[in-house]
Amino acid sequence: MDVRRLDTRRADFDAQLTALLDRAPETSADVTRVVDGIVADIRARGDTALLELTNRFDRRTLNSAAAFEVPKVQWAAAWEAQPADLRAALEAAATRIRAYAERQKLAPFAFTDEFGNTLGQEVRALERVGIYVPGGKAAYPSSVLMNAIPAKVAGVDEIIMAVPAPAGELNAVVLAAAHLAGVDRIFTIGGAQAVAALAYGTATIPPVDKIVGPGNAYVAAAKRAVFGRVGIDSIAGPSEIVVISDGGSDPRWMAMDLFSQAEHGEDSEAILISPDAAFLDRVAAAMAERVTTLPREKIVRTSIGERGALILVRDLAEACALSNRIAPEHLELAVEAPRALIPQIRHAGAIFVGRHTPEAFGDYCAGPNHVLPTSRAARFSNPLGVYEFQKRSSLIECTTDGARPLAQIAGRIADAEGLQAHALSARDRG
Repeated sequence: MDVRRLDTRRADFDAQLTALLDRAPETSADVTRVVDGIVADIRARGDTALLELTNRFDRRTLNSAAAFEVPKVQWAAAWEAQPADLRAALEAAATRIRAYAERQKLAPFAFTDEFGNTLGQEVRALERVGIYVPGGKAAYPSSVLMNAIPAKVAGVDEIIMAVPAPAGELNAVVLAAAHLAGVDRIFTIGGAQAVAALAYGTATIPPVDKIVGPGNAYVAAAKRAVFGRVGIDSIAGPSEIVVISDGGSDPRWMAMDLFSQAEHGEDSEAILISPDAAFLDRVAAAMAERVTTLPREKIVRTSIGERGALILVRDLAEACALSNRIAPEHLELAVEAPRALIPQIRHAGAIFVGRHTPEAFGDYCAGPNHVLPTSRAARFSNPLGVYEFQKRSSLIECTTDGARPLAQIAGRIADAEGLQAHALSARDRG
């Protein structure tokens, strides 16, 4: 199969890497124009617009916006209808995700300063959040668990799930996962119109405080458009994986680890970095052999051909530096002594340590969240976590005596800024 080979020793390496990593423009003007129109329509006409858009884009024939909501008895029935082994797997994954999330909760604090004043932080959960889940024939119960469970652990009062149902088709496994995760309400709406409805609210859809979850280019553009009215988790890009190997891993494992992200879509990015040229040859051969076994072979071939690479480096230190430059969503350290490399890794959404830790574990059941920064956003962003569903309020409480020194400090700085009301307000306490 076609996969590009790069070598850091070559003079044209930087240009080749830049071409590989160069993404399409942020959001096309056409997508932005369509999304802006949809958002404005939802704001102006509420349920009427939502009903029209859903019927048009999702090929439905609903007569009332009340039909969007899925009764809870349907979720429970979907859960009971799943095979016992799948229910057990979902329960095990949910337990692990919850256990990890419990350790992420922010805590309030308070202390007394040298003047006897109390300073601190209060932590409160968001009141209502919306989670967007792809729908139709797609089945992503893992996304339901990863988005809903941290919100529950944070103490969010109400979780609203939006899932499209093209031609009325709604995946039962997704409903089962919502039942397990503790989602409160489900509406069969999708696309930019769902994001707008969650952000601004309609007579049927309650407005939320934050929207999380993956989606297509229209969903991403809508999340960007409503940011500020509500919070969002991120603007997600295509899936990414970088694997660093010392040449001691099974080439067949490495091939499938790369394919695990390539099968997400034609624009996914899968890169293997190693100082062992012969090993890269063996992985290339394994890729050619194993790709023929995949139901999504065509997608994988396109992804690897356009966004994949096998990169030869001088040593593992250079491999780490190169990975930091890429700042991948997922990073596997498939080496003999992986922990020795961790201090050298500065930018990665999630780090999978050792030969027996494939990225696929993180997607489903390891425990840490699989909603991760993409498109080099790992340089400044975090995985989705409980902290995304909590907010902090600063706490300041001054005593009569403790206010006096602060009055002098604040008053003098306010004078320098030319804000007399601030200065006088402070000095009134002094």
